[in-house]
Amino acid sequence: MIPPVCSAQPPLPRPADRFGARPRRRGALAWATAVALLPAILGCGRFRFPDVPPGYREFAYVSNGTSNTVSVLDLVYLRQDRTLQVGAQPSGMAVNPTRNEVYVVNTLSGTVSVIDTTTNQVVATIPVHKLPYAIDVDVAGHRAYVANSGSNSVSVIDLDSRREIAVAGTGEQPGLARVSTDMRSLVVTNRGGGSVSIFALEPYEVQGHGISGLLPRPKHAAAEQAPRLRAVFSGCPGATDAVILQHDSSKAFIACSGGHQVMAVSLAAAPDSWAAKQNPSLLTDHLLALLDVGQTPIELALKPDDGQIFCSNFGSNSISAIDTQTNEVFRTDTIANQPVNSIVSEDGTLWIANFGADSINLWGIDDGQLLPYSVRTGHSPDALAFSADQHLLLAADAHSGDVTVIRTADKNGPSLFTIMPAGGSPNAIVVKAMQGKP
Repeated sequence: MIPPVCSAQPPLPRPADRFGARPRRRGALAWATAVALLPAILGCGRFRFPDVPPGYREFAYVSNGTSNTVSVLDLVYLRQDRTLQVGAQPSGMAVNPTRNEVYVVNTLSGTVSVIDTTTNQVVATIPVHKLPYAIDVDVAGHRAYVANSGSNSVSVIDLDSRREIAVAGTGEQPGLARVSTDMRSLVVTNRGGGSVSIFALEPYEVQGHGISGLLPRPKHAAAEQAPRLRAVFSGCPGATDAVILQHDSSKAFIACSGGHQVMAVSLAAAPDSWAAKQNPSLLTDHLLALLDVGQTPIELALKPDDGQIFCSNFGSNSISAIDTQTNEVFRTDTIANQPVNSIVSEDGTLWIANFGADSINLWGIDDGQLLPYSVRTGHSPDALAFSADQHLLLAADAHSGDVTVIRTADKNGPSLFTIMPAGGSPNAIVVKAMQGKP
């Protein structure tokens, strides 16, 4: 996902703002409007969709940067549920993995809105700092981390009390903060400084038990402690997106969007881990490689098995494939038109948002071939998200203010199902599924 335009040095301009926006095309908008009317005409039931159990609810949440709203889309009945007013210029979003909440960063307000997904209402607003952009939530669901690009800091939020409990200084204009699955490392990309900051996180106790194998500590001892800066790596101009291997939290990969490289970093292992005992050098963070990809790498998609990363190279219309074990780029293919985002499905397909072609391309990862499908979208698709069962792919159309809904498993291949209205400049999508009472 590409950050929206902000005043006072934003985290990263959208592709249209950096390279020149294309004029709106009346034909494309009229087509999108006509398609959006189809559900109203034909009905949007669950016909030819997987069955869901009684009481099942699933919603997509879309942040609309210029409307100061979040659109709530019902993915069971495939209709717009409601529109929520949030702060000024909402941007990054995150889902809590253990409770029914979604978090929205309001860039110009310097706040985070909390949405209760059982009622689809904004239930709290948490102040952070200047020009926040991204938010990430740890796997326990009790801490969130917000990169404040205008104050060169990262905020730590206690989601139980819904308040900021610590702040740590970063490099210049931090864009993203990513927390590792083992909750020991926080990776922050500093776009303005062309660097990456690695922080050590303190373990904390929840209901008397340690989280993810960490040593428990009394709440009062760790609650107010800021992340400790562990390492800084320079040489990554325009540091933008970052992914951390999910299964062992051993490596981070960072897109250096101001150039043509991806930085690979080894993250420090826990002192009592098997890996550290076998290789003491793994006790520290260290640079593994700077990998040559295409021009303007702006987004990274991690394969579910952690084996490969796919880098969207906006400036060279290409996708680079990275082997996460060898830390090597094993192919770069020109298969897209200004790719800004991609996502990997469980069946081994890479779905690519063509910002410059109003379409989604499909790449077969196993055979390394562009699949013979290209699905039309609204104007300038950007952020992507799957429904919980991956039967639907959602694409936020940045310039037409809507969301394209693609049926991923149709009898003749992927197909456009409908286009739902959103707000101005939709820039992020998250999905939350819940099982209620039948």
